[in-house]
Amino acid sequence: MFEPDVETLPWLDQIRLDDALYRKQIAYLMAHSRFYQGKLRDAGFETAEEIGGLDAMAELPLTEKSEIRTSCTEAEPMGAHVAVPTDRIVRIYSTSGTTGTPSYIPLTAQDLDNWVTTSARSYSASGIERGEAIISTYNAGPFAAGAALGAFDRLGMCHIPVGTGNTERLMTAIRLLKPSAAVMTPSYAAYLGEWAADRGFDLQGSSVRRLLVAGEPGGGEAKLRARLEEDWGAKVTEAMGIGDIGVSLWGECEEQCGMHLGARGFVHVELIDPETETSIALADGAKGELVLTHLRHRAAPMLRFRTRDHVEIWTSVCRCGRTAPRVRCIGRTDDLLIVRGVNVFPSAIRDVVNEFAPAVSGVILIKPLAAGARQEPPLPVSVELAKDGEGTPELAETIRNRIRDMLVVSSRIELVPWGTLQRSEYKSKLVQHQAR
Repeated sequence: MFEPDVETLPWLDQIRLDDALYRKQIAYLMAHSRFYQGKLRDAGFETAEEIGGLDAMAELPLTEKSEIRTSCTEAEPMGAHVAVPTDRIVRIYSTSGTTGTPSYIPLTAQDLDNWVTTSARSYSASGIERGEAIISTYNAGPFAAGAALGAFDRLGMCHIPVGTGNTERLMTAIRLLKPSAAVMTPSYAAYLGEWAADRGFDLQGSSVRRLLVAGEPGGGEAKLRARLEEDWGAKVTEAMGIGDIGVSLWGECEEQCGMHLGARGFVHVELIDPETETSIALADGAKGELVLTHLRHRAAPMLRFRTRDHVEIWTSVCRCGRTAPRVRCIGRTDDLLIVRGVNVFPSAIRDVVNEFAPAVSGVILIKPLAAGARQEPPLPVSVELAKDGEGTPELAETIRNRIRDMLVVSSRIELVPWGTLQRSEYKSKLVQHQAR
């Protein structure tokens, strides 16, 4: 463990510490954040004392990403929630800006250090150790994932940064420099399995024995994890972060039974029902949308931030000795499709399709006919065949029946030749709405 005294502290003791941190954070917001001053006063709270502690948190309004975007102007491009003068900001990350202007994420020196600490806790859970070599495929900028790379320095590892977009360089480095661990998205890891098979590269016999995946759901899906472990001959663990809150907030240990909260003491965790916004008690097997609150952040703190990640959570102590809650990300609530009243996540369809390997490659693309979440059946799903695979009406029908039995959703399965659906060196796109 990176910090055993912290990571094994009884959770009730952690909550008591967090309550004191939360009260200080609320006082900080009321004193320094114009965004939250207005938001909390609109909700009827004039002082930090009126807001109280963690036990009263559910009475406060949630924070939506759209609110932060709306508060951004030419004069305040980072948003009205920024709570420090610009001369205290040492790093500014940004989102990809796929919906327009990128969102900017500023950090103070202490914020950045806290991010590296949480990332070090999260990644060290995988079993990587001081002195090992790790190769990474995340770019250092402009995206927040770059901040996680500092964790490997903090852990005392030999870090080999390659970045995205250069598979030949990556595989050459693995062959020559012989790292024992690699970090990338599960989509890229799956692509590299195919790349290696096509070129006779012995990926299973490589030096990589630990594969750390993050950046998108998938690393915790049983079938996809098994495929990656077979392709790489390595143990797969996953990590997860949220750009506006912190990178690598969660990290899975070698028990492979959910990602531990590495950001304990820095971030408070809630679950809510995404439709009613009511709180869901944290307990083994509880499912809901993840809501996160900063406890020590200074540059752009978030209070009850809706992550849109739909997760399952466990609160029992793990066999590894860590006491923080564990989560498995089921999917993004904003990727959710509703077919005749049945909620289905694209990743769940992929998980079912992966049961049919080796007849299929495991790559899918859902093509909804209507805009938005609500869809009429059957849901169109393209399923890619394995290399040299033969698509038959019987296979399509069997997959369709399995999806219906497991997810209670009617689908229309289109089997497409191997290589038809796009691969990614970063994140996979599972849904493609039809152009209008």
